[in-house]
Amino acid sequence: MSYSCDPQRRRIVAAAGLALMPTFLMTASAKAASSATNAFRTVKDMHGRTVKVPIEVKRFVCTGSGALRVASYLGALDRLVGIESSDLRYKNDPKRDYAFAHHDRFKSLPVIGKGGGTGYTANPEAILSLEPDVILTGYAAEAAEQLARETDIPVISVYYLSQGLVNDSFLKAVQLAGTVLGCEERAKAIVDFIENVQADFQRRVQNRGGDTGPTVYPGAVTFSGAHGFAGTYSRFGPLAVLGARSISDRPDREGFYETDLEFVLQQDPDLVFLDPGNLSIVAEEAKSKRDYFASLKAVKTGNVYAMPSYNQYSTNIAYSLANAYYAGTVLFPKQFADVDFAARFNEIVTFFNGRGWYDRMAALGQPYGKIAFPGL
Repeated sequence: MSYSCDPQRRRIVAAAGLALMPTFLMTASAKAASSATNAFRTVKDMHGRTVKVPIEVKRFVCTGSGALRVASYLGALDRLVGIESSDLRYKNDPKRDYAFAHHDRFKSLPVIGKGGGTGYTANPEAILSLEPDVILTGYAAEAAEQLARETDIPVISVYYLSQGLVNDSFLKAVQLAGTVLGCEERAKAIVDFIENVQADFQRRVQNRGGDTGPTVYPGAVTFSGAHGFAGTYSRFGPLAVLGARSISDRPDREGFYETDLEFVLQQDPDLVFLDPGNLSIVAEEAKSKRDYFASLKAVKTGNVYAMPSYNQYSTNIAYSLANAYYAGTVLFPKQFADVDFAARFNEIVTFFNGRGWYDRMAALGQPYGKIAFPGL
């Protein structure tokens, strides 16, 4: 199942309305409708910049962290005319959900820059040659301004924060992009879907009663690159939404940080989640810290689990939601007893990306499930 927003539908409806008008009104109305297709409006982007954009966007490109994910989720890829080279690396790698889902479409597009973050990596000459009506960007404000100066094309920031399960900034970004691309209905459907999932988690947490669940450590997480065992998150989204007892939660921070290994040993969590994409790093660490890792309670009791990263070029919203369900089945099996995780994963990923691929995750190096601690 795929979703493609159709901004032309509103013009078809308008044209049908014209057919019912008296003849003396039709000519004037048709002229107004024609001029509207070349009209502009202003929007305020995610950096607070006021940008003048065409009412009808027929061609666009995306640059920077998360921008193409937003457009992809909206189903607007039929109007995408260029691609960052970093989005072409995921033919057999599901870590960047939209790039894996749409590789066959992306591989035929001209490259407009290397991509890779919020800094300036665009090739303005390549972008200009494609004549896009707008550029959606995940760049920092200064880089977005530079791109606008060098191309003289409307540049709209759809940057969103990689914090929490789904940061509110993503909801605003997808609605903004929906307005720019004429995909308002799809944007609303995305917001509604996310809010319904969040409400489901809240209901399950409320039904938990006095069950606090095991203590847990999310380690070897991915954030702006790969990290070893000490790489962790305070308020790790899929755990925080469940009210899980994560030893990494700190009142003075939210998001990624490197923790002290002795702190982990002192807290000695009941259960450990590891990003399977970083297991080779942990295995290398285990060569010199074998006794340390072997002494952890979770390792001794066999409670080490793989859970794929939900951050890859900003938050993979689909994986973030799916991971919370997976964590729920592990930490609170009674409250999530009705969840068939493989089916739920595919339902969520299909909603955002047009198809699911749970049955391929393990073979592609991104398994969910209990694992032996790497290197021991």
